[in-house]
Amino acid sequence: MSIHEVFMPALSSTMTEGKIVSWVKSPGDKVEKGETVVVVESDKADMDVETFYEGFLAHIIVQAGETAPVGAAIAYVAETEAEIEAAKAMAGGGSAVAEPVPASAPAPVPVAAAATVAAPATASQNGSNHREGRLVASPRARKLAKELRVDLNNLKGSGPYGRIVAEDIEAAVGKVQPPTTPVITPIAPAPAAAAPAKPTPAPAPVVAAVPGQVVPLTTLQNAVVRNMMASLSVPIFHVGYTITTDGLDKLYKQIKSKGVTMTALLAKAVAVTLQKHPLLNASYSDQGIVYHSNINVSVAVAMDDGGLITPVLQNADQVDIYSLSRNWRSLVDRARAKQLQPEEYNSGTFTLSNLGMFGVDTFDAILPPGQGSILAIAAARPQVVATADGLFGVRQQMKVNITCDHRIIYGAHAAAFLQDLAKLIETNPQSLTL
Repeated sequence: MSIHEVFMPALSSTMTEGKIVSWVKSPGDKVEKGETVVVVESDKADMDVETFYEGFLAHIIVQAGETAPVGAAIAYVAETEAEIEAAKAMAGGGSAVAEPVPASAPAPVPVAAAATVAAPATASQNGSNHREGRLVASPRARKLAKELRVDLNNLKGSGPYGRIVAEDIEAAVGKVQPPTTPVITPIAPAPAAAAPAKPTPAPAPVVAAVPGQVVPLTTLQNAVVRNMMASLSVPIFHVGYTITTDGLDKLYKQIKSKGVTMTALLAKAVAVTLQKHPLLNASYSDQGIVYHSNINVSVAVAMDDGGLITPVLQNADQVDIYSLSRNWRSLVDRARAKQLQPEEYNSGTFTLSNLGMFGVDTFDAILPPGQGSILAIAAARPQVVATADGLFGVRQQMKVNITCDHRIIYGAHAAAFLQDLAKLIETNPQSLTL
């Protein structure tokens, strides 16, 4: 018999501390090995955290809303009910070894880690929702399934790694359309009137600025600070280019009704152009130039409660524009709900920053750590230009400005990339729908 510590896990390579969003289990509750016990806010997402042990959640050390360093104990799990009081006594002493515990209380078992993110590392993106014989579903999905009397074993999850999410439950009862790929088996739906509203996480309160007041940075804002400080050590340069967008705008109007977004069109155009310029999709390392096997386009998104996140359109050059647009809408929705998996925001190889919707004329973007390039996109505006036949005409034009890591990319490389990007957008935008 023993008492185990649940540690604050490292949910990303840059995470130094985590914030407890909520405890799924309460003190005294029975827990199974691999069951979600707590939801932790990492740098940029809320993640379910599982326990490695079976027993009872004896005592919570770090309460909801509080933070703890990575590796710090946040709770105790006792193997038997009889050990719960002993775990509480240990917690009351300030640490597992600070004060002696009763002779009948066993010493805690030292472990390297006692919690893990509830996402299998080896499963495929749309694979089975069972891992090692255990159903993988988010806490919200489990709660909603219980309320709507949905058998989770009859569903195939649409979430990362085949995980069942709340949208799968709602799709099963006919409340919403199924995700991108129909992967569920409908069961007998509950009456529509009895179906509760879709559970959504409460948005973080936005602290109003008061003159003279110091407002602490959020976890996400602190992550942005660390990334920006890391960027200061990289030698960079900028190259600007003006692109005529009449053809792209016409295409967008034609396919907008099919759910295509301008962001997806721009990401697709960049990804296709990167096929010809792999150096712009590469990054620097101490060993040399890292040429990435995939073209994963990150797109900067401002969060309502402060900070910035960059959801990733993976393999953007290979995915059709309609699927890419659906993927983008899903990524943005889950980013703002803090439900992205780490690989959905930290696997980018090239970044877009689009401030065109604000009417910005031009701007410089800061290079993200671990990437070689970022493209700043400004607003498209009508401009009077000289045409090829020597006349004047009005054209929609936007200015783009690329920031590059000068250790591996030079001005001619960036200019050639922008030239090909402009050629694609100006002369052959229809190819983006193929």
